[in-house]
Order: sequence, then C-alpha cells, then structure tokens
Amino acid sequence: MIPVNRPLLEGNEKKYLNECIDSGWISSEGPFVKRLEAEFAAFVGRKHGIAVCNGSCALDIAVAALKIGPDDEVILPSFTIISCAAAIVRAGATPVLVDCDPVTWNMDVRQVAARITAKTKAIMVVHIFGLPVDMDPIFALARERGLQIIEDAAEQQGQQYKERKVGSLGDISTVSFYPNKHVTTGEGGMVLTDDPDLAERCRAARNLFFDKERRYIHAELGWNFRMSNLQAAVGVAQLEVIARTIEKKRQIGRWYRERLDSQPLLRLPEAKTDYAKNIYWVFGVVLADEAPLDAAAAIAALRRKGVDARHFFWPMHKQPALRDLGLFAGESYPQSERLADRGFYLPSGVGSTKDEIDRSATALKDVLRGDL
Repeated sequence: MIPVNRPLLEGNEKKYLNECIDSGWISSEGPFVKRLEAEFAAFVGRKHGIAVCNGSCALDIAVAALKIGPDDEVILPSFTIISCAAAIVRAGATPVLVDCDPVTWNMDVRQVAARITAKTKAIMVVHIFGLPVDMDPIFALARERGLQIIEDAAEQQGQQYKERKVGSLGDISTVSFYPNKHVTTGEGGMVLTDDPDLAERCRAARNLFFDKERRYIHAELGWNFRMSNLQAAVGVAQLEVIARTIEKKRQIGRWYRERLDSQPLLRLPEAKTDYAKNIYWVFGVVLADEAPLDAAAAIAALRRKGVDARHFFWPMHKQPALRDLGLFAGESYPQSERLADRGFYLPSGVGSTKDEIDRSATALKDVLRGDL
C-alpha cells in the first residue's frame, strides 16, 4: 500500500535525540524546547513561540490566552478540522460558521462580515491544504470591528501570504508538528505571537498556571500541554531542512499536475493565486459532478489498487458531536458539503517517491475510467 504520508527523518534527528539521552534531558525542561521555540518563531517572523504537545491543544491555549469565553462568538470556516470548533466550544464560546471558497477551499472571506454580531470576539482563519486564506479582507474587518484574529497555520509551514510568512498573520497563531506536517516532532505544536503578555499567558496556561513564588498554588486552571525535549530535538532537525521539504512538496504537486491535468472529471488544486503559490501540504482532488462515483467509492477503489487515499474534512455543521450540543441547527454550507462528499487527497508526504506518484496517478485514472 502506498501510504498517504511518509515523513523523512534523514537529517540530525538521531544526533539530537542521542544528545537528549546522553545528557538525561528528556523532559520539557531540556534545551531543545527553547531552541525550537526561538528558531521556529524566527523562521515565521514572530517574537515569541510557545511549544506544546500538539496542534489541537495549541488552539485551546490560544483561545484561553485571548480570554474568550461564555457569551463570546468566534467566526470560523465550516470546512476544517474539528479541533478548531472544539477549542471554541470548550472555552464556553459559540462557533459561528462561514462556507468555503470553491476555488481555494479556504473560508469564503466575503461571508464573514455578515456573520459578525455584538458578541463576536474573534475570527479564526484556517489555511487549508496548500493555499492561504486571503487575509487582507480579514485584516480590514478586524481593524474596523475591533476583532482579534486567531490564525491556524498547521498545514502550511513555510507558506507566504504576499510578503509575510503564514503563522505571522494573526494576533495569535498556531501550528501543528504532526508527522504529516512540513516540520514534525511526532506529536507537537506551537503558539506564536508578537505580544509579550499573550506569550506569557500561553506559557503559564500550558504549565498548569503554576504560581511563580509558590509553585503549587494555582490562581487559574491550566493544562499540562508541555512539549518534551525529545520531541523538540526532532523538530530542530526538521526545521534545518524545511526549505528542501517545501521544494519536495511543490515537486510532488508538479508531478501530479503533469499526470492529472487532462482529466475532465477532476478538479485539481489551484497552482497559485494573486497572493500565494500553492505549497501542496496534501494533493487534494475534487470529483466533478459528472463523475460516476463519490469520494468514498473512489477511495475504496484506490485502496483495492494499493494506493491509500483520505477523505477531506467533514464539515463542522454536520459533526454529530457538535449537533448534539444544539449547534448549527438548520444551517447549510453547500460548498463545504460538496468538498466533503467529492474531495479526497492522494499520497503526497515528503517521503513519497516519483514512482509512487506515477502509480497513484495511474490508479486514479483507471478508477475514473471505470476500472474499480
């Protein structure tokens, strides 16, 4: 089976892990944690990085740092991972949805203004797959309405929006270091900000809000969301080769486009917009309405041919866990629903080979011709 993702660990990962073991520093107090925080923040163009144990808890920390809570609303896309909505719900706030743009698959920024109310406190932008959200309209709305921007940059480390790095565009931003990300620590994440007060609050929240004078006194309830020195050591090594990683991902995108551009039953990801060039975190495709099968059938057929493939996100307004809370009753977001029904992504991890891309593209073309 050709996997959808295979990370590459061919740099200094073993060397740095051995340093952790030899020194005995394997906990969150080890030096690689601070090194990763400083180096990744500098890479993105941020003043502060706060390493945590995964990207989902980075969102929890970001929402808590902004003191979002009951009676607050946060606008976000329906087409995203549930971690985004879950962080809002766990804070006691209300997620308010917009549909996605059918071309970039990101939140449709034209719909955001109409969803703002007196209770709106923040806009959570999520850069989906390979192209960033068009941020200028979001910046304008935030300034005009006095809103904060939470930026989920988990999927696009190294991407740029115009002249700025993704991850530097929100009042507070988050990334994930899961194995399918451009920098991986196995499990891990980071919160990024330029605001020293927000950064300090994030550091305290990830570490149980220990009192600075008497450690075991807690004025607030926080989390143990610390990253270990072992994880950070892998991340430092990964960050050293991120330029090569991004070029490989874009090469995978070019390989797929060369093989699939002529397929009338497929919508491929846009190669670029007027503000960004696709970074192809994953290579996603959307089946045309004329295609005789949906994503589930296509994925099943590909797996029978030895090619793994994965569904796109299931929309927030159709998530059972959120509907059971009474959220999004009667709401419909047709573009998100269409992507969920007809979209999937192909093997495209940084460890994917040209032969695997060839075989995956050939298998998909066979499936579209009816060879199931």
